[in-house]
Amino acid sequence: MPIVLVLLFVFLLLALWVVLLPLSLWQRYRYGRARRMARRWLLTLNAWSLLVSVAIFVAVSAFGLFWWPDSLVGAGVGLLAGSVLGLLGVWLTRWEVAPQGVFYQPNAWLALLLVAIVAGRIVLGMVQMVQYWRSDAAPATHALLSGHGSLLAVAGLLLGYYLVYAWCVKWRVARLERLRGH
Repeated sequence: MPIVLVLLFVFLLLALWVVLLPLSLWQRYRYGRARRMARRWLLTLNAWSLLVSVAIFVAVSAFGLFWWPDSLVGAGVGLLAGSVLGLLGVWLTRWEVAPQGVFYQPNAWLALLLVAIVAGRIVLGMVQMVQYWRSDAAPATHALLSGHGSLLAVAGLLLGYYLVYAWCVKWRVARLERLRGH
């Protein structure tokens, strides 16, 4: 009897995840394109937290070389691509200097692209899982998309984007506030 309850609980958690995943991706997109007031303390906290996160990510990716030979390459490629997207994101951001302070609004298309990349990697993982279940051994797929390298590349892309974006927004807001007279 307890095993049936455990299986039912796992099934309910999986069903809840399937139902809430599209909602969470939509919310991520909505927040990613929202107009925000720039608060210097929050920008500073975000930038330094992301720097620590990237350092931990690179360390864990390097440690992962023991099991996954392409982990550090995937992480590095993702961080590099994300950094380029972060610079593009700051360039495409709309800035507004108002009496209440500095406001910024990230580009909606870039926010949609990042959410689509995450959704695409989730779908690819599910396709790979189904292929693995249907075959006796791991099916041969493209090396770039299979394994942990592509997972780390997507994670690196997101971390690289948000790291560069956070530091550039912090720098730009400080510059705009100096021009504003604060």
